[in-house]
Amino acid sequence: MADPSPQSATPSPALQSPTSEPPSPPPSPCSVFPSLKGLNRPKLRVTSEFDSDSLLFFNKVSCKIFDNLAKLKLSFHNNAQREVSQPQVSFTSKYVSVLYDVEEKNAFVKSTVDVSPRLQLRALHNVKAQQGEVAMEANLAEPGYSLELSSPVPIGYPRATLKFPLGEVSVQEKEVEEEEKSKRIVSVNGVLKRQAMNGVCSALYTDEELRLRYAYKDKALSFIPTISLPSNAVSFAFKRQFSPSDKLSYWYNFDSNMWSAVYKRTYGKDYKFKAGYDSDVRLGWASLWVGDEDGKVKTTPMKMKVQFMLQVPQDDIKTSVLMFRVKKRWDL
Repeated sequence: MADPSPQSATPSPALQSPTSEPPSPPPSPCSVFPSLKGLNRPKLRVTSEFDSDSLLFFNKVSCKIFDNLAKLKLSFHNNAQREVSQPQVSFTSKYVSVLYDVEEKNAFVKSTVDVSPRLQLRALHNVKAQQGEVAMEANLAEPGYSLELSSPVPIGYPRATLKFPLGEVSVQEKEVEEEEKSKRIVSVNGVLKRQAMNGVCSALYTDEELRLRYAYKDKALSFIPTISLPSNAVSFAFKRQFSPSDKLSYWYNFDSNMWSAVYKRTYGKDYKFKAGYDSDVRLGWASLWVGDEDGKVKTTPMKMKVQFMLQVPQDDIKTSVLMFRVKKRWDL
C-alpha cells in the first residue's frame, strides 16, 4: 500500500544552480525610443490671483514648448463654489498667435510675417464674426519713417498711416449719416510731439477734436497742462517728488471742477503705501502693496504680491470697505 503522507516536491536542479542569472529588467522607453532621451517636460508656470471684491480667482497655467519657440497658456476664472468661467486657451509664437474662447467657441488668429528687412505683413481674423484686418508696413529709406496700409476684411475702407520721428498721421475714408443720407468723407487723425522749453509739446487730433498738451518734467517736479478744442476743456496735472521715496500727484479739471490727489511712499522695493481722494466719485482710499506693484510676480519675494485697500465714501463713512488682492506664482 502506498504511503498516503504528502511528499515535498524536489526543485529542479536547474533552478538550484548558483550560476543562474536573474531575469533582465524590461527595456526603458529611452532605450526603445532614443529620440525621447533628450526631451524634458516643459516647466509649468501657475499663477493665481484672488480679488476679495469680486470673490473670484483668476488662474493662469502656461508653459513654453518647441524648445522655447512658442508659449501655451490656459486661463480661467472660478468662484468659491469652484465653478469655472471664461476659459481661454492661447498659443503664442513669433509669427502666429491664436486665442480660443471656450465659452464663445470663437478664435482670434493673428499673424506677422517679415517679407524683407523693410517690409512686414500683419493679419488679424475673428473666426466667428468672419471679420479681420490685413496690414502692410514698409520702412522708408530715412530712419524713423514708415508707411502702413491697412484694410478691414471682408469689407471696409482702407487706412494709410505715415509714421515719422515727430509722430504719425492717418488718413481714412468713411461714411457718415447726414440728413438721412450717407456721405463719404476723408477722416484725418494724427499726433505730433516735439521738445520745447525743457518739456514735450504734443498735439492729438482725432474725430475733429484737437487736444494740446505740454509736459514739463525734471527730477523733482512735473507740470502737465492740457486743453481740448473746440470744447475749450482745460485741465492740468501736477506731480512733486519730495524725496526718492515720497511723491504727490494732483489733477484738476477746470471745466467740471473735478479733482483728484494721490500721495505715494515707498519702503524699499517691495513695499508701497498710497492714499488719495477722487471728487468725481466722492471717495477717499488708501492702499498698501507688499511686493513690487509694477513688477512681475517672479521678481518678488516668495513670488507673491498682496494689496490691501480701504475705500471710504465721503457721503456714508459707515459703508467703508476693506478689500485685498493676492497674486501668487508657482514654478513646477
